Amino acid sequence: MSTPAILTEPVEANLVLSLNDQIVRVVEAALLTTSEPLIINDLKKLFEGDIDKKILQESLTILDKKWRDSGIELVSVAGGWRFQSKPEMQIFLDRLSPQRPPRYSRAVMETLAIIAYRQPVTRGDIEEIRGVAVSTQVIKTLESRGWIETIGQREIPGKPYLYATTRHFLDDLNLQSLEQLPSLENFNSLNISAEEKPNDQGIDQESSKSAIHESI
Repeated sequence: MSTPAILTEPVEANLVLSLNDQIVRVVEAALLTTSEPLIINDLKKLFEGDIDKKILQESLTILDKKWRDSGIELVSVAGGWRFQSKPEMQIFLDRLSPQRPPRYSRAVMETLAIIAYRQPVTRGDIEEIRGVAVSTQVIKTLESRGWIETIGQREIPGKPYLYATTRHFLDDLNLQSLEQLPSLENFNSLNISAEEKPNDQGIDQESSKSAIHESI
């Protein structure tokens, strides 16, 4: 297999840098400038020809080591690879953007938990577990955040929509798959802000939490 050419203008540096060095630099530039995680197939598009996946995986390993002692890290999430600031840097970065992250009601958080751990589920399933009607606004909130989506309809009268979490949901939590979700008891430890309300939608919160734990 011939060595793939890089989709860049020929430069004098080609005479000094090895091809593998260039590949690492191109991959690094792509990951640093993209707004979304990139999978291996995305990285392959950066080059002409059929570049070996092993070369790209080696490039990712090199970049992981290069940035390991900095305030940035290379991580693998459900949507692919991306650079992000390390958790311990957040306290400093928050000073650049002092706005508080959005906070979600208990109804939103409980609905998200049910979908995450019981998917695919219908709105009726969620209501049966929570013991209270699920408002359209709760579903719209989760959909607008990009955390849930409809993946079909259940073949029963009325054909209700089936809801499941998205790849974006996993990306936001720095997870690669649903198998990495913590136990339900630790769900609230995830990086999602829940707003405390004395009585959300008129339900008994402790009874609701107990019903969810028993049903999931």
